[in-house]
Amino acid sequence: MMRLLFWLGGPLMLVAPLSAAAEEALFIAKPLTVSGHFNAGIEGPACDLAGNVYAVSFGTDKRTIGKVTPTGAAELYVTLGEGSAGNGIRFGRDGLLYVADYTGHNILKVDPATRAIRLHAHNPKMNQPNDLAIDADGILYASDPNWAEKTGQIWRIDPDGSTHLLAAGLGTVNGIEVSPDGTTLYANESEQRGVWAFPIQPDKTVGPRRLLRQFDDFGFDGMRCDIDGNLYITRHGKGTVVKLSPGGEILREIDVLGPKPSNLCFGGPDGRTIYVTEVEQTRIVEFRVDRPGREWRQFQ
Repeated sequence: MMRLLFWLGGPLMLVAPLSAAAEEALFIAKPLTVSGHFNAGIEGPACDLAGNVYAVSFGTDKRTIGKVTPTGAAELYVTLGEGSAGNGIRFGRDGLLYVADYTGHNILKVDPATRAIRLHAHNPKMNQPNDLAIDADGILYASDPNWAEKTGQIWRIDPDGSTHLLAAGLGTVNGIEVSPDGTTLYANESEQRGVWAFPIQPDKTVGPRRLLRQFDDFGFDGMRCDIDGNLYITRHGKGTVVKLSPGGEILREIDVLGPKPSNLCFGGPDGRTIYVTEVEQTRIVEFRVDRPGREWRQFQ
């Protein structure tokens, strides 16, 4: 619909409407769920093509995954097996939900059609697979911190479930993500507060890392890219999500209504809604952004 614009003493002018992104409120968080649907282990999250959000630690059990509709209605989705506990989760192009099982040293996969849970990968040398990233070929990357020693490593998990140690001798790697063009793997270190970029080689190994941005305070947790390569990173302890350019410039910080955001994902009907899991309020909050998420666009 066109807008009418009047000038005193002048002719009537017709101008095109502002874009939806310009008209709506962007980068302003609001609660999606009420406190208490999840417990303090709330993490994940991942969004399906119907707009539902999935996060771990639903109810009082850390073995659970909850499903939340776009209107905030929450229910138990699945309960993982004895001895397992989920952390980062991602959907693949195959429609399966992949779960980092940090207590079992596993990557699990859930079939949404049947809710059957199967083992995708296991390696006893993993400290505790923490967060996941997935590329256009269905290859998973898992951060693997050792919190006691403040060290960490990164694994590649191929579609056949085979595991490959990509990088060792790191700090407490936590959030992990792939660039939109698939040539860069990003990882942040919660204790050391650095955000690092690794070149992904044609054989899916990684080259020497470079420091993208060093922070002086507060920790990190989950991390996602939009389609322009901007990184959104949860600032655990500060209560914000920071948006970094591909060059490491701080573009903005968004208050997420609680001091301990743990992770985030893109979703919604156009991929421009960010969902954030927040530990202290044990809830999911959401805010709108100007560009869709990398992974959301990739799997359309």
